[in-house]
Amino acid sequence: MSIFVSAIGQGLLWATLGLGLFLTFRILDFPDMTVEGTFPLGASVAVTAIAHGMAPILASLLAAVAGALAGLVTGLIYTKGKVPILLAGILTMTAIYSINLRIMGQANRSLLGEKTLFSNSHLAFLPDNFPTVVVGLVIIIIVTGLTAAFLQTELGQSFIVTGDNRAMARSLGVNTDFMTNMGLMISNGLIGLGGALVAQNNGFADVNMGIGIIVVALASIIIGEVVFTDQMSLTDRLITIVIGSILYRFVLVIVLYLGFNANDLNLFSAIVLGLALTLPQLRRVLHLDSVLKKGLARHE
Repeated sequence: MSIFVSAIGQGLLWATLGLGLFLTFRILDFPDMTVEGTFPLGASVAVTAIAHGMAPILASLLAAVAGALAGLVTGLIYTKGKVPILLAGILTMTAIYSINLRIMGQANRSLLGEKTLFSNSHLAFLPDNFPTVVVGLVIIIIVTGLTAAFLQTELGQSFIVTGDNRAMARSLGVNTDFMTNMGLMISNGLIGLGGALVAQNNGFADVNMGIGIIVVALASIIIGEVVFTDQMSLTDRLITIVIGSILYRFVLVIVLYLGFNANDLNLFSAIVLGLALTLPQLRRVLHLDSVLKKGLARHE
């Protein structure tokens, strides 16, 4: 039971990455590689700040700000420097590695003996792993609610139009460069926050903890989209990302339960994502959707 509670808690924490990447990958149509640097940046900033006596909540917010600044750098390289999208993200990601070493002063840093969001005295009465679920649930509700509210504003709608059709957005008077920079800042701010949360939950930060992170975030998005195939509102899609993140964690738990090595998790992450991406095509080829609908009709 404990391992499944842990999976739910981890899924809630990692869902912030899925929400962040959704803004660039799905809405802005921007394949942002910065995330593999922003995630450990958020972890490094939060862990170092907590080690120097800062309150965990403030350290987490500081991590989000650091992530947003990294996103802004990528945005400026792309919009002002006219560097290709992928290369802009890779340049920032590469630079962040050295910055993380500067921040922590070493390759990794522990939070042993330090207070975190998950060791709060108000959560001490909860069983093992439940503090992760409670904190994760509160944070993901706030983040999802604020993201949904933002996307429904006039500014949010301009952001969506920029991703749909930049030429049309410019013809409507939208500053597409500003929208791109803003989207990258919000996205990487959420990913930096995710790094801070995961680092506090794990008890350490490491400069290499961002490797393969983009696959994890994409898995949350794609699994949610595959499981819930019907027409959905934008808010519903945000919720499916959270559900997809939890389902992805359950998949990893099953993999470990079957006796596979933890070193193979990135391999299985890639396999799961690949299957999720190809499933819609398999459904069309095998006519699974029509078969499913006929089966439901019979039961009715």
